[in-house]
Parts: sequence; C-alpha cells; structure tokens
Amino acid sequence: MEFGLSEEQKLLQDSLTRFLGEQVPLDHIRAVAAGDRKDTTAWSGLSELGIPGLIIPESLGGVGLGMLDAVVVAEALGYHITPGPFLSSAIIAPTILMAAGQTDRLADIAAGHYRIGVALSEAIGSRLDAGISVANGTATGKALFALDAEADGYLINGPDNSVYWVNCEDSGLSRKLLTTIDKTRTICELQLDQAAAHLISEDPECLQAGVDAGRVIQAADSLGAAQCMLDQAVAYSMQREQFNRVIASFQAVKHMCAEMASQLEPCRSLVWYAGHAMATASDDARVTACHAKAHLSEVAQFVARTSTEVHGGMGFTDLVGLHYWFKRIGANRQLLGSPELVRNEAAKAQNLVA
Repeated sequence: MEFGLSEEQKLLQDSLTRFLGEQVPLDHIRAVAAGDRKDTTAWSGLSELGIPGLIIPESLGGVGLGMLDAVVVAEALGYHITPGPFLSSAIIAPTILMAAGQTDRLADIAAGHYRIGVALSEAIGSRLDAGISVANGTATGKALFALDAEADGYLINGPDNSVYWVNCEDSGLSRKLLTTIDKTRTICELQLDQAAAHLISEDPECLQAGVDAGRVIQAADSLGAAQCMLDQAVAYSMQREQFNRVIASFQAVKHMCAEMASQLEPCRSLVWYAGHAMATASDDARVTACHAKAHLSEVAQFVARTSTEVHGGMGFTDLVGLHYWFKRIGANRQLLGSPELVRNEAAKAQNLVA
C-alpha cells in the first residue's frame, strides 16, 4: 500500500506555509523573543484559518480533522518556529476535554476566543515542592512549566493523575513567567491558593491521551524546525565562498548535509504514522508516540548542531537567527519528557520492564 499525504493535506500544508511565510518572518520572531510583541498576532491569523479547532468535531464548532492533519500543521508551524499556543490550546486541551466528555468550552477554543494552557508536568516527573492538592472544590499548590502564560484558563494535573480546570480570573491563581531557552513559547509557574477547581476527569487515561497527542505534535514541530535548519544550511553552503569556491563543493560539507538529510527523511514517515495511529486509535498509538518524540528529539538535535557547524561563525549570530530554531528543538526535547523517559514509558507499555 502507499502511505502518504492526501491531496487535501498537501493543499493544507501549502496554504499554511504560504501564510506563515508572509505573516511570521524572522523579524516577527525576534520581536516576540525580545518581548516587544505578543504571540497574539500570528495566533489571530491562524484562528481565522480554523487552526485552533483543527481536531475538534464540526458538531462542536471545530474543523473536524484528525491527528495526521494536525501533524501536517505542526510541521509547518515548526518550520517557521511560529509563536502561539497550538500545542496546548489546540491539541492537548481539546484531546483531554473530548476524552473526558467535557465539551462546553470547545466551541470557544475552536473560534480562538479562549485559550487553555496545560500544567501537566507533575504527571511526567514529580519535582520538589511542586504538586496540586484538591479539597472541597479548591486547589492549592504549585504547578511548574505550565504551557502558555497568556491563557484564559488551565488544565492542571491533580492527585492520582486526575485533571482539573482553573480559571485565570480566580483570585486564588497567580502566574510567574519562567525564563526558558525557547522565547517563542511562554511557560509559567502556577501558584494556587484555594483556587476554584472544576473536575474534568478522574480517569488517568484522559490525561495520558493529552500527553500522547502532545508528544506526537512536538515530534512534528521538531521535524519542521530541523528541516528548516537543513534547508538553511544547504542554501548557505551554496552561497558562501572560500578559496574562490562555494563551500558546497567541499566534500566535508557535502557529507555533513547528506548525513543530516539521511537521518531526517525517515523521521517524516515515523511522525506521519504516529499521527495516523492516534487518529485511528491503533493499539500501538502510545508506543509510537513515545518513539516519535524520543527519536525526533535526538535527530533534530543532531541536525541543529550540524547545521550550525555548516554556517561556521555566522551560525551563532542573530543576523542568521539559527538559534531560534536551535532553541525550539532543545525545548521540545525536554517538554513532556526527555528521550530517556519516554523510551522507558514505551518499554513499560510493552511490558518489557517492570
């Protein structure tokens, strides 16, 4: 059988790529990273295209596409290191809410009128002095590394991997912006002091479904970012001259570019299949999500490093801006679990370890 993108998915990819090329230039990324501009500019345009409601059913106000379509979108967003809450508000939050049968907010999310952040890091790995306790309908504690510091509300990880929703207008909730390497995404720490907490689900599988979906999207995002770094390295090598020759003619540079391409190209089918497995609820969906996240984390890191080496000293300058892609890849590697952690989860899911 032939496994690839449909004509509709290719059209979606092409139209989104053209939009991002016009609306998210490198100068826009610099302004967002410097704090001179919010990510709402790009997100507003993406909302008009229906991206926030991509995986939400049409009956609930969304577009009604699947995870493979979301993978296509994520790759394009990663290629342009697009700022915005796509990972949290368009993927993880809707996945959890739909798995839990909580559909009240989905229409507002799909329209781009409401952004939901996610604070699930304690479900991945517990940290000292962090964690949420819930009693009498209120939540108290600290949630680290919450995605989207500009969100209107958050899904938080409660006791025993339950999920609760908290409103940012609640006086018991405060946010502290965290400094991370990736300035294209805002990450914060949530402090809760008897904030009203609405139960979304007590089933750990609902939270796990959101994490799995997020990992697939992160893999696609890293794939897009790495592809862009490879393309930039090839383009630069065909322009930069040494000894009256372009450096692309040097065998060492050819080998570097060829190795990047040979490692990255097979990743595309892995990420596509991970999206397909999630969309069809395949038995190996969770394992494939873990493998895609772990493998892309390492391959994308290799491409990021090698692409910077091809650029030489220019690769470290803000003029070229490679560091924005480099940092996005680095952040994706750690968010929702390091390669070592998610491979261990995949081994447990297959009963290979206790």
